[in-house]
Amino acid sequence: QVQLVESGGDLVQAGDSLRLSCTASGRTSSIVAMAWFRQALGKERELVSTISTDTETTDYGDSVKGRFTISRDGAKNTMYLQMNSLKAEDSAVYFCAAASQFWTNLAGSYEYWGQGTQVTVSS
Repeated sequence: QVQLVESGGDLVQAGDSLRLSCTASGRTSSIVAMAWFRQALGKERELVSTISTDTETTDYGDSVKGRFTISRDGAKNTMYLQMNSLKAEDSAVYFCAAASQFWTNLAGSYEYWGQGTQVTVSS
């Protein structure tokens, strides 16, 4: 089993930056991919970004490309999401996820999920 804990969510102004963190514990050696998803009130969960743990290959949702950057520190079992130029439409609960089978941007392929951290961007 893998446990994921997110942190860093906050209330910020449009144009501000914010960094989210996700720390994994448990069977972290089984993780092959990690990702950030988000879900706004009344909307479906959507991909924000993913990263492969062996090749560090990344992918981003179209709405965040050029503004958000995913990274990870393997020694700390921690993944980060640097969010710049935040917009009101970025407001959502951000979830950390981990997969043990393969790198993917499909939410259904991630077995482990954190509880989420709220990001609210005020315009």
